[in-house]
Amino acid sequence: MEKILITGASGFIGSFIVEEALKRGMDVWAAMRRTSSKQFLTDERIRFIELNLDSEEQLREQLKDHRFDYVVHAAGVTKCLKQEDFFRINTEGTKHLVNAIRSLEMPLKRFVYISSLSVFGPIREKQPYEEIRETDTPKPNTAYGKSKLASEQWLDTLKDFPYVILRPTGVYGPRERDYFLMAQSIKQHTDFAAGYKRQDITFVYVQDVVQAVFLALDHGQTGRKYFLSDGQVYQSRTFSDLLRHELGDKWLIRIKAPIWGLRVVTFCGEYIGRLRKKVTALNNDKYHIMRQRNWRCDIQPAIDELGFHPEYNLEQGVKLAVKWYKENGWL
Repeated sequence: MEKILITGASGFIGSFIVEEALKRGMDVWAAMRRTSSKQFLTDERIRFIELNLDSEEQLREQLKDHRFDYVVHAAGVTKCLKQEDFFRINTEGTKHLVNAIRSLEMPLKRFVYISSLSVFGPIREKQPYEEIRETDTPKPNTAYGKSKLASEQWLDTLKDFPYVILRPTGVYGPRERDYFLMAQSIKQHTDFAAGYKRQDITFVYVQDVVQAVFLALDHGQTGRKYFLSDGQVYQSRTFSDLLRHELGDKWLIRIKAPIWGLRVVTFCGEYIGRLRKKVTALNNDKYHIMRQRNWRCDIQPAIDELGFHPEYNLEQGVKLAVKWYKENGWL
């Protein structure tokens, strides 16, 4: 039985990767913090392991009795109070994990790292927008994107380590909390957008990310990086209209604010969050994400090399996500 370690297993994407690994009959080890919830990890076949990504020495001790065939590194943070925490967790945590695995001479078949389209930042922003390609030069403008890029660049320095990098665009679906806030807002009859310049956005349903993970584990090429989306391009209005329809076509007040207005809101949100020592969705990174106009990306390499074929478009995915939110009392 093939043995797989999944970090960030209690998280949104990680919990779905765990479920798929179980379906495939794998020996599944879910890595998580002691304080993490097991709400979506109730299958009795799951084996749990506590890993401290802050310490390479502790990781070696925690992993010394294990030999994994595969590792999916989905652990990380998308929001932090301090910018340095993005690098401590996303960048240094990745280095510690990989160094521990290598020092133990673990015979890995594949290590899949979940990165993000955010590593590229606002490029190809001149209309008509073109797809971001892997040959473009990354220019991340968020602390999150910079920390993920730093992880990628470090992995690129390694020799004889079988890593594959996945760069999904906006991932949504059941259990996801950030896009859920938009559904919650629409349920309360408000739709908010920022900026008057055209914005092309892309999405990928969580199960399609999981599909790509296992394709990469099976035959991803070492050192390759793959963009993931559903292959379509949308406007923010499309997403809100689909949410509105699934919520019963509620009456809606649409607010479109100038970018400078968003800057004021997120600046205040970041300041208040730091005062309260509580991470907020309205932060500096959120400003840069919403300001970016072009989220197109080229998924053809994933199609050609991995055999990736997205199964869910936005309409299908939103229907399933909202259904889950309703059934689980979120909406």
